[in-house]
Amino acid sequence: MLESIARALDVIVEGCGRLAAWTGFALVLVMAGNVLMRYAFHTGSVAMQELEWHLMSPLTLLCIAYTIKHEGHVRVDILFARLPPRVQQAIDLFSAFSVVALAVIVIILSWPYVMQSYRIGEGSPDPGGLPGRFILKAMIPAGFALLLLQSLAATARALAALLSPVGTPPAQVPANAL
Repeated sequence: MLESIARALDVIVEGCGRLAAWTGFALVLVMAGNVLMRYAFHTGSVAMQELEWHLMSPLTLLCIAYTIKHEGHVRVDILFARLPPRVQQAIDLFSAFSVVALAVIVIILSWPYVMQSYRIGEGSPDPGGLPGRFILKAMIPAGFALLLLQSLAATARALAALLSPVGTPPAQVPANAL
């Protein structure tokens, strides 16, 4: 049962991560356009320059969970690999649960920040800048909500591994399975 919950959460993280990754392509196009406008035509747009970091926000924040799901993060295994399997499983559970707690805290603390921006209709302070600054700020709780889902999946898998009989290998989902 825990593995089926983890797989369902993985599907959500996978879909959102793939969608958010396309902002990287959009970012490259916007940056190339800005460079072309600046150097070829000696002009530019404040809105287009702001769009660069508006695209960087979902790229980084919404892809954190996707990166962790595909184990693209840095992990130091110097001591971990030498520990007994049950200790490794306990550490995995503690780590996953700690990230769940961190994600919940960031979501709770960032939500008022987003809502304040929305209520005042915050936009760019620069003339010609982009409106809707709350959308950019909303990437913080959205990114950590995805991280929460991925961490809940990792918690479910770690708990299942810890509760399984000794010597039973934990169920692993290959990174390219979805």
